[in-house]
Amino acid sequence: MPGDTWKTATFDLLPFWMWRFPQKASQVARVMADRFLYVFLDESGDFNFSEKGSKYFLLTSVTKERPFEAFKELHDLRYDLLESREDVGEFFHATEDRQSVRNRVFDVIRSKLDGISVDSVVIEKRKTGPALQALERFYPEMLGYLLRYVLRQYRLSEYQEVLVFLAALHTGKQKNAIKKAVKQTLSRMLPTRAKYRVIYHAAKSNFDIQITDYCTWAIHKSLMGEVRPIGIIKPAIRSVYDIFQRGSRYYY
Repeated sequence: MPGDTWKTATFDLLPFWMWRFPQKASQVARVMADRFLYVFLDESGDFNFSEKGSKYFLLTSVTKERPFEAFKELHDLRYDLLESREDVGEFFHATEDRQSVRNRVFDVIRSKLDGISVDSVVIEKRKTGPALQALERFYPEMLGYLLRYVLRQYRLSEYQEVLVFLAALHTGKQKNAIKKAVKQTLSRMLPTRAKYRVIYHAAKSNFDIQITDYCTWAIHKSLMGEVRPIGIIKPAIRSVYDIFQRGSRYYY
């Protein structure tokens, strides 16, 4: 179960050669014990399924391991911008940042793309059937599409823990529904003995969530015909999947 302590030396998680050669197995197990998989999630759009709502809803992940090389450069950039009297908010947020600020942030992201993978699911909301529009149904299913693909790209038995970070964008019932959806999805996707944590951080406290926000923004802009931002992060993009690409029915 998700709350169980995962032991990397458990034989049913190890290849045949590892329990035939226990000394080598213990060395590999120590390496595995030091590995953590980090998944940062962000979203774009709203849950208003009407003409008044957003056209698209996007869920985007940035997946990586240590080291966190962009942290210092983004931290220094904030002070560089302040010293140059640039108008910058409490944290980097692509939708609200001035173009001059976005350019500098994307310069940092471009230089630190090695070792990260960007995946996104795109939902054209008016193609979403009424039965799927309830938050408690919509969010788990869409998140499931994303995480199912992301987690299948890794040998999860090689990681001590999967850490999933969500931007604290919601409150009240929405927050509880989304948190429950994430936990249920992970419990279905991960091996029985795998450990995971779901961590809510305010975006302003976490540079990697801010990077994920910029990636989400770039993908969303590409849907609007602006391709320059997505070109910057293209080397790190592993997948962008339009859930209802083949759908032709509109519900509003």
